[in-house]
Amino acid sequence: QVQLVESGGGLVQAGGSLRLSCAASGSIVSNSAMGWYRQAPVKQRELVATITSGGSTSYSDPVKGRFTISRDDAKNTVYLQMNSLKPEDPGVYLCYADVTYYYGTYGTTRRTTRSWGQGTRVTVSS
Repeated sequence: QVQLVESGGGLVQAGGSLRLSCAASGSIVSNSAMGWYRQAPVKQRELVATITSGGSTSYSDPVKGRFTISRDDAKNTVYLQMNSLKPEDPGVYLCYADVTYYYGTYGTTRRTTRSWGQGTRVTVSS
């Protein structure tokens, strides 16, 4: 199986920065698309940023120009650099990765599924 572990959340003042990391572990063959969602109270889960295996990125309108997604495939890790944080940015940030991995009795069968991290909380004080 595959596990995604996030880190980097916390409390920051408005205008400040945070860098989130999400590391995948397990019998990973490759990661294709990776990205970040955020879940704020009484709001729907929102897709924040995505990055393809080729490095193409996309962002939601509210974070364009402030957030940067990147990846390090050697470390099976995706990052989210968040600058100029605003009071509307808080929430639980969840990473995902479309991971191809080995499974089965002999660990020789490949499968590709979307794996999720447990979430890391971001709080912005005004």
